[in-house]
Amino acid sequence: MFGDLFGDMQEKQEAIREELAEIKLEAEAGDGAVKILVNANREVVNISIDREKLDLEDMEQLEDLLTVAINRALEMAQAKEMEMTQNMIKDMLPPGLGGLGNLFRG
Repeated sequence: MFGDLFGDMQEKQEAIREELAEIKLEAEAGDGAVKILVNANREVVNISIDREKLDLEDMEQLEDLLTVAINRALEMAQAKEMEMTQNMIKDMLPPGLGGLGNLFRG
């Protein structure tokens, strides 16, 4: 019984990872001066820098904006991953035990 459950869980986890890779999320900093595109697997897909909105000589400002935008994007990806994982757990619970899915909230 548990072998089937854990085998099924591994398959579902892999399916979720594949689905998360397809979900794109974007965060920005500095009124759009820096934009970060990530997938929900927390992988950076693209970084865009608008030269018109930045002083490229001010490396400290650029570094700060990159840090802020990356952290925002990764937080969004983490939240999406948690949401999908919680839904997977709820779907796996037998009827009537769906409330136990709340035990896995972060």
